[in-house]
Amino acid sequence: MNTSMAGGLGPAREMLMGLRSAGTPAPTGVAQRIVRRVTETDHYASMSSPLGEIYVAWSSEGISRIELAGDPGAFEAERAFRGRRTVRADALPHRLAEGVRRRMAGERGTSPPFDLRGLTEFEQAVLRKTLEIPYGEVRPYGWVAREIGRPRAVRAVGTALGGNPIPLAIPCHRVVRSDGTIGEYGLGGPARKREILAKEGADPDQLERLARRGRRYAGSDTTRIYCFPTCRHARRTTERHTVWFSSADEAAAARYRPCKVCRPQAAVAA
Repeated sequence: MNTSMAGGLGPAREMLMGLRSAGTPAPTGVAQRIVRRVTETDHYASMSSPLGEIYVAWSSEGISRIELAGDPGAFEAERAFRGRRTVRADALPHRLAEGVRRRMAGERGTSPPFDLRGLTEFEQAVLRKTLEIPYGEVRPYGWVAREIGRPRAVRAVGTALGGNPIPLAIPCHRVVRSDGTIGEYGLGGPARKREILAKEGADPDQLERLARRGRRYAGSDTTRIYCFPTCRHARRTTERHTVWFSSADEAAAARYRPCKVCRPQAAVAA
């Protein structure tokens, strides 16, 4: 047995002994999964993205990390600090590379597999819901919270998105503050978030102008349906037939129905 594997088996043994001492038998396969988890080596390679060169790390489970490319030694050290030994490779496996590329380009189809081990169930639910936001559109934190059945957890949603280990492929940049302003972004800050939203066709300057005017929902006076401003249905409505609302309650009072695609509702302020 090599040294790195022996070092990894120590924590595995401790976890299994802890289960035994607590009188809890390990479910079938748990021992093998624990050993695989602590002895596994991730790999990473660089590829291009809308924000420039990025590092993409992957494990046997799928994509585990995306960061802007920089000092490879620092990237490897940070991964090791988090318990994920990571070794550089020449390139991503073709299937994973194509999956990441398609996600970043907004193409429909199957996502690459993601390795979200180490995240809580809540954090995973937030990230998986974020995957549903279409390319070039945005949703507020409150929308994510409501969609996962935790309408009061808006701040926790923001925290989960701030810790998204796989930005760009899991598009946390498409989630904005519930007042309509752009908000923070873990992959380079607000300026990078604005840059990628602009590349996708969601004009961040226009979004913030609407936010300052209290224009949070766009309705069509022909269909009597209201949407988030970036919804594809709202974009089809001409200026002449657009009616703006500051809240879902205001839209409902005017007898407008929420869009079944973007599913707008009043959101708790972030």
